[in-house]
Amino acid sequence: MIGWRAVCGRVEVVVTDRLGGVSLPPYGEFNLGDHVGDAPEAVATNRARLAEALQVAPERLVFADQVHGRTVLPVDRPWGPDGPMAADGLVTGVTDLVLGALVADCVPVLLADPHSGIIGAVHAGRPGMVARIVDAAVEALTSAGAESIQAVIGPSVCARCYEVPAAMRADAAAVTPAAWAVSAAGTPAVDVAAGVSAQLAQHGIPVMRVPGCTRESPRLYSFRRDGRTGRFAGLIRLHRMPVADSATWQVR
Repeated sequence: MIGWRAVCGRVEVVVTDRLGGVSLPPYGEFNLGDHVGDAPEAVATNRARLAEALQVAPERLVFADQVHGRTVLPVDRPWGPDGPMAADGLVTGVTDLVLGALVADCVPVLLADPHSGIIGAVHAGRPGMVARIVDAAVEALTSAGAESIQAVIGPSVCARCYEVPAAMRADAAAVTPAAWAVSAAGTPAVDVAAGVSAQLAQHGIPVMRVPGCTRESPRLYSFRRDGRTGRFAGLIRLHRMPVADSATWQVR
């Protein structure tokens, strides 16, 4: 269920895995994505279990309708009856509202200024990296009052496993040279996580990367490996009171 967790001041970051849920194959077990064909009641149960583990009400888990774009939305309450809005980034300064990015190869980017209490969650696949959604997210956090942003990047498909046509690699590298890569087979590849990290570095934002390749790890969902599959999540939350007395991330 919870594969990785870290805290910094009032901010908590969590990365889930695919274990401990009720979804049946090919979504087994802990699928959090409600847009991949899994039974809605299974997704609801998995999300309720996650909310219980985080000690929040299920409706305070906030996921966007991800579209591989550049839109970042401010959020100050759970979604209403119309459901999630289309976006690939969410920003809030509201306590105990858990923002999430659903992924199965893409990069979950979790941003925070623990001092000001502004946080964000970003879904950054190759299209989002090329569109520089990171820039839009940093601008949104800064506009909300963030001054000293830190980033945690969750597991994603690694460059060894992300073979692409040469033209696609060239397009990605033209935006961010750090994304240029070679696969394990010696073919053109894109390193999305390296590209996202480089974009964050251009803003002077320090990055902690959670290890793991989605395609190589059986504990994580991977669309590249499995095709029809579930989604795990990178999550970020602002607590009312400090949960760590350090200005840097403490892995728990």
